[in-house]
Amino acid sequence: MCSSEKKGRLIVLEGLDGSGKATQAKRLAAALETEGRKVMKITFPDYASDSSALVKMYLAGQFGDKPDDVNAYAASSFYAVDRYASYKTNWGRFYEEGGVIIADRYTTSNAVHQCSKLPPEQWESFLNWLFDYEFRLLGLPAPDEVIYLQVDPAVSQKLMTGRYHGDESKKDVHEKDVEYLARSRKAAEFCAAHLGWKTVCCTAGDTMRTIEDIQAEVKRLALSAL
Repeated sequence: MCSSEKKGRLIVLEGLDGSGKATQAKRLAAALETEGRKVMKITFPDYASDSSALVKMYLAGQFGDKPDDVNAYAASSFYAVDRYASYKTNWGRFYEEGGVIIADRYTTSNAVHQCSKLPPEQWESFLNWLFDYEFRLLGLPAPDEVIYLQVDPAVSQKLMTGRYHGDESKKDVHEKDVEYLARSRKAAEFCAAHLGWKTVCCTAGDTMRTIEDIQAEVKRLALSAL
């Protein structure tokens, strides 16, 4: 059997901070395992690896205290290198041998967060560069499905504040910049519509839907891609 026939599937959960990506990715992986599938959950950035050093410096504000202090292409490179290292050392073989990868963030996060640093008329050319860079030049696999967890910005801000128990100093350069988060939301909506992502609306009014309710929809979308 040639390697192209053995390749697995890559399902990405994407969303802005506070959308519940980690929780939903963990639950989805567990649900698929219960059904007897070969599953691995991965998360980006890979903070446990040395490969995330530049990402950590960037988010800690060592290159500037605002996201825009590092241009979209440079910041994308930090995250792309971290993904490449993870693929080569952690999950690449599992994927190539037919495993199912559930990713909490992926190249799609570069699409969302770095597009927000550019004027909308440059988004198309940036996305073309980004996907060519990661999927063709670096050789990372493209997702089979991207599930976008859509959360009202006011609700996600409340959730993030709760995450840090009201201590705003714990937020990274992205989380502190409300204007940047608003731009990221616009970029995310553009990417979801333009790139064919499947959208799951996670809020009902001014509150989150239940984890179980969201998971049922996420699982249905994931299974349709498998």
